[in-house]
Amino acid sequence: VSTGVVIMPDVRGLYRFYEELALRFAERGHAAIAFDYFGRTAGVDKRPDDWDYMPLVQQLTHEQVQADVAACVGDLRAAGCSAIFTVGFCYGGSGSWAAAAWGHGLAGAVGFYGRPSRMLELVPRLEAPILALQGGADKGIPHGDNVEFEQTLRDAGKDYQLVEFAGAPHSFFDRKQEEFQAASDEAWRRTLEFIEAHS
Repeated sequence: VSTGVVIMPDVRGLYRFYEELALRFAERGHAAIAFDYFGRTAGVDKRPDDWDYMPLVQQLTHEQVQADVAACVGDLRAAGCSAIFTVGFCYGGSGSWAAAAWGHGLAGAVGFYGRPSRMLELVPRLEAPILALQGGADKGIPHGDNVEFEQTLRDAGKDYQLVEFAGAPHSFFDRKQEEFQAASDEAWRRTLEFIEAHS
């Protein structure tokens, strides 16, 4: 296996969805690691769906998240992966783009419905191509934020693709996949193509 994927979950941490997503990548020949933001603070036991994650999210820093990414990247390199990508969702979406500005030596970074405002100041430091997969009907991320993000990336001369899926809400891929099957299928296809193109 020459490609590796670091999966960065949404704010809830390591849910079964992300463990299963690691298997989907593996089925396509990519080594994959999904990690948990809260292993240090909430322990590693399985958590109920309704657990109160926000206080822990508010304590998280870019530095802590990227230290976890660095550990995953190290494990994938040790396993023989030469091209490594991050793929993140929601909180992990902007975290994934940020990883491309953090000196991990990534081949690329994919973010699903990440918040561009968390990322703008890091754009000049991007060292790898990014793919942004945004929901066109995301109540938390207005269209104007995506436009500003795209303009910032373009002005900085960065290699990027930004796709807004018309009518798709936040979390269309992980929590609302059945309702938004077409957008989810297209986003998955684009993710796999991006990895292939930059491996």
